[in-house]
Amino acid sequence: MEDGKLTVRAVERALDILLCFTQAEDLSLTEIAGRVGLHKSTVHRLLASLEGKGFVIRDPASERYRLGFSIWELSANLTHSDDPALILLPEMERLRDQLGETVSLYVRDGMERVRVQAVQSNQAIRRVAPIGARLPLYVGASSKILVAFAESDEQQALLRHPTWPPAAASESYLQQLSEVRTLGYATSVEEREPGAAAVSAPIFDRAQRLVAALAVSGPSNRLTVEKMKEQAPLLMETARRMGKMLK
Repeated sequence: MEDGKLTVRAVERALDILLCFTQAEDLSLTEIAGRVGLHKSTVHRLLASLEGKGFVIRDPASERYRLGFSIWELSANLTHSDDPALILLPEMERLRDQLGETVSLYVRDGMERVRVQAVQSNQAIRRVAPIGARLPLYVGASSKILVAFAESDEQQALLRHPTWPPAAASESYLQQLSEVRTLGYATSVEEREPGAAAVSAPIFDRAQRLVAALAVSGPSNRLTVEKMKEQAPLLMETARRMGKMLK
């Protein structure tokens, strides 16, 4: 039994190492050890195993690590015809071309939201949105959408969760959720990141189940509250059109 626990722990640690690469292209041994909170010797052994299976690659010159080709082989199996991230991509690109800002698609995973698709703005100064990034569920326009339009029992479970911040369960926050449901969209200005703003709308499938949150984000000096209000109708219409594309 003890050996089984050690094996599971090793797997969890190896997965934690792989998850370090969602925000960076390559990392040093020291950086990885710092992020996962493990001793460098332990991380080095795990990296050697991952490298042997092709999940990471070590640059012999810089001694930095990056994701290996085995990751891409696995990800190829995600490209099914019913994958919303692929089905909705053309509409996201059209919205980006219409509004000139970065467009993202978020889904809820437990107490976080995950960016599963993104189309970057073509402007020189833009909001860069890396695919696969995990973000808090209690702050930001897309988070408000995913919480506001969640089923009642799911929403209550989120608000009562031990990790849910008290400020995000206040009367003020609950009022925001109510307004989001009434308006059909949510906005945020520098709530999670200084200098950034976003507007988001829900995507419902044909059965009226919440599938994802569609968001437009950019620099807050360009994507002002007034500008987001102007863009909201087009964003919501795009989200409605996307929903009809899903089963």
